[in-house]
Amino acid sequence: MRDEGGIAGIEDTGGAGGAEESRRADLPERARTLARALVRTLAAEGALTDPAWRAAFEATPRHLFVPQYYVPRVGGYVRRRHDDPDPLGRERWLTGVYEDAPLTTRLDDGEPVSSSSQPSLMAMMLQDLEVRDGMDVLEIGTGTGWNAALLAHRLGDAHVTTVDLDPEITREARDRLAAAGHRPAVVTGDGTRGCPERGPYDRIIATCALRTVPPGWPAQCRPGARVLAPMATGLVALRVLDDGRAEGRFLATPAYFVPLRGAAPPRPRIDPEGLPRDALRNESFGFLLALTADRLAPAAAYEVWRRAGRPDRTRYGVTVHGGSQWTWLDDPRGPDRWPSAPG
Repeated sequence: MRDEGGIAGIEDTGGAGGAEESRRADLPERARTLARALVRTLAAEGALTDPAWRAAFEATPRHLFVPQYYVPRVGGYVRRRHDDPDPLGRERWLTGVYEDAPLTTRLDDGEPVSSSSQPSLMAMMLQDLEVRDGMDVLEIGTGTGWNAALLAHRLGDAHVTTVDLDPEITREARDRLAAAGHRPAVVTGDGTRGCPERGPYDRIIATCALRTVPPGWPAQCRPGARVLAPMATGLVALRVLDDGRAEGRFLATPAYFVPLRGAAPPRPRIDPEGLPRDALRNESFGFLLALTADRLAPAAAYEVWRRAGRPDRTRYGVTVHGGSQWTWLDDPRGPDRWPSAPG
């Protein structure tokens, strides 16, 4: 990672303090206190209900995986870091780590390219993955390594493979995982290819936004496997069937992730002409626009949405079969389906 002096708009929160001021507090105990508070919050809000995943969150400290992160401000970002010379700066870093918020951890030309996802969303996704003991999981998008550590705690190192394109990201994640006592397979490679040499898998989870589901992923799965991935502004959960087809619906949860390989999903080109204002402000209509971007004109999308009674995310789904892929409303073989644009 380049130093903040090499990135426009980065402001360091470090300050000059005397020897007494620079003494570190008991970080492990303070971190444990904050971590326990975060877990209690996630449980109270219903994001963390499975005892096995609660144990994983309690035993896997987030601060080991996020030694620095960037907080947006007008004109750029402020960097918070674990080695800030100012005790107040270190406290801001640590308390921010244990807030239920996503944290930008890497920038490229001032744009976020890697992050630590919001803990409540991570908890819900891990629970929605529906893992059982002995299952093999492939994670696409290693990021900080925290999600891989949670998986490794739950399933064991030998059952977890995580892939990221950036060798610096995988090197840092491997080191952080080892510091936390975990050694899953950390692979540097193109996430769209998956990792066939480590398959077959019972579960695939992506922690980066997709335009389409790479067709190679279901091929690396055992029949009955579950694939959970962000698309548009939602999370699609696919089941891999005996014929190699993968099919499933979106979950109710909204989700916003850094794009896979740094290429943003297409933004819908919205011409507001003729579209009612209430539709343009409606989250469910925005989801349909993002889901069918470049395949369905906004006016046509509005007619589908209006006719279907303003459907929520859970009525939409995705099918991957052979070389074909399509999104659909209510029925994968019904009239409202749209071939997926190339990924």
